[in-house]
Amino acid sequence: MRREGLAYPLIAMESLRGIAERTGASLREVESEALAAGVVPIRYQRNIGTIGVEGQLRLILSRVGICGLGGLGGYVAEELARFGVGFLALVDGDLFEESNLNRQLLCSEGDLGRPKAEAAAERIRSVNRATEVVTMHRRITAMEEAADFFAPCQVVVDALDNVQTRLLLEECCAALGIPLVHGAIAGNTGQVMTVYPGDPGLKALYPPGEDRGVEVTEGNPPTTPALVASLQAQEVVKVLCGGETIRHGFLLLDTAANAFEFIPLA
Repeated sequence: MRREGLAYPLIAMESLRGIAERTGASLREVESEALAAGVVPIRYQRNIGTIGVEGQLRLILSRVGICGLGGLGGYVAEELARFGVGFLALVDGDLFEESNLNRQLLCSEGDLGRPKAEAAAERIRSVNRATEVVTMHRRITAMEEAADFFAPCQVVVDALDNVQTRLLLEECCAALGIPLVHGAIAGNTGQVMTVYPGDPGLKALYPPGEDRGVEVTEGNPPTTPALVASLQAQEVVKVLCGGETIRHGFLLLDTAANAFEFIPLA
């Protein structure tokens, strides 16, 4: 097959699994060795036209953290696994509730009362066995705790729903020297930005004393988190593979008004 004028050999999933079984290596290790040799697993074939073989290798070697596994985090986790990110650190202290069914990808009727982190790990393993997953079923309340859990990661996704924990997570990422990909939703509106250490970030975005966003009153239809989470996942890929991220401000979107606008932060 040819993409962008370049030919590369392909390898099937069953062949990769067979190699892993014979050698005792992890599937992630086998995929990374194949990509390093210029051999593309068929499951990533449709990624190569946009990120290239080198970009796909970067993803399989990458480690990404996701804090919050609800409307945003569930979509982000699955999309990154489908992209081929090799390691996901997932944290959420909540259980699925009936009100989650309208928008949370990881939640089915049979999952009600189940820990979100547990369901996320199971879903990711069913989507991509090469993606290694670690989870923590608890709410992060201390910066040291967050820093310990996300220390192996190169980027962390903010998929939370309260300002206090968002600010703690931003502080954690600054201490670790890694970027934070922020996303938030309310009704038909959403926002996305990537905050590198030293950038204007969430403290410039949220008023002092604010704890919950307007999603409490505006609601959360299923379409908004899917859109915002996809933008967050794309930001993660750009951080890892190269590309122009949404920095020094945020992308504000309103699907009811068909409006997308970049708002700079001082």
